[in-house]
Amino acid sequence: MSHYNFCRKNVGRPVKIVTHDGIVHRGIIRRVNPSKVFIDPFDARRGVGGYGYGFFGYGRGLGIGIALGAIATIAFLPFFFW
Repeated sequence: MSHYNFCRKNVGRPVKIVTHDGIVHRGIIRRVNPSKVFIDPFDARRGVGGYGYGFFGYGRGLGIGIALGAIATIAFLPFFFW
């Protein structure tokens, strides 16, 4: 299964994504397109970061976009970290 299909089936779930260059991202999958997965990152102070309403400038909107080709591994997180 490709990263694209995997991410599409699991929108809304907390994940840990490690890229080929070793960068670790933890957050909730919010959106997926054929080239990127967008996650709402966890914030150490508040739990889940990005408390806004998407496209209109409140909060972080779609969060961080990670290129699907840069992803080395994806793992589900068993619970939220607050």
